[in-house]
Amino acid sequence: MLGNADTLQVGQLVIAVGNPLGLAGSVTAGVVSGLGRSIPVRAGEHRRVIEDVIQTGAALNPGNSGGALADTRGRIVGINTAVAGLGLGLAVPINTTTQRIIASLLRDGRVRRAYLGLVSTPIPLDASAVVRTGQKEGLRVVEVIPGSPAELSGLQAGDVVLRAQDRAVSSAESLQKLLFAEAIGETFPLTVLRDGKALQLTAVPSEMSQPA
Repeated sequence: MLGNADTLQVGQLVIAVGNPLGLAGSVTAGVVSGLGRSIPVRAGEHRRVIEDVIQTGAALNPGNSGGALADTRGRIVGINTAVAGLGLGLAVPINTTTQRIIASLLRDGRVRRAYLGLVSTPIPLDASAVVRTGQKEGLRVVEVIPGSPAELSGLQAGDVVLRAQDRAVSSAESLQKLLFAEAIGETFPLTVLRDGKALQLTAVPSEMSQPA
């Protein structure tokens, strides 16, 4: 049964299942030691970041990747993905976005994703920005990929993205939820803060290329 990683809390007990070091059917237990982590990856020619990754203290070793991360009620809340260090593992969360991806894979055999080409991190807004925008958080742009739709829109590192498609964004996942097939080739309005001033930019997301 699939669960929802959005309900996880740091300190919560989780169980990892997999075949570490070739030992089939192994089970380890640990706690959620962090939420909202990121993994940089490549998808074809594009660099992107998998956001909102679960960090766990459940022992993971080579061979755990692709195995389930479950809560104490047996609900799958993540898929073990990487060993980040001794006693530190990372898992892609099972949430509304990933369930949408799973449904697309079952239906079409692939997932078409829109590509903007930016790396961001959530930040709290200062008091004056909160008053002016009505938002408490935004997404600070850490990197804009050269030649990407984000760069062509005029987006710059240091900008704070407040809204996309007229929806408030305060986490990488809230932005990624808007970047499915429907956004490819369509105008994608962005509201950003730059040097304390609100700007309206327009991007046109491209289709994320498939790995070779």
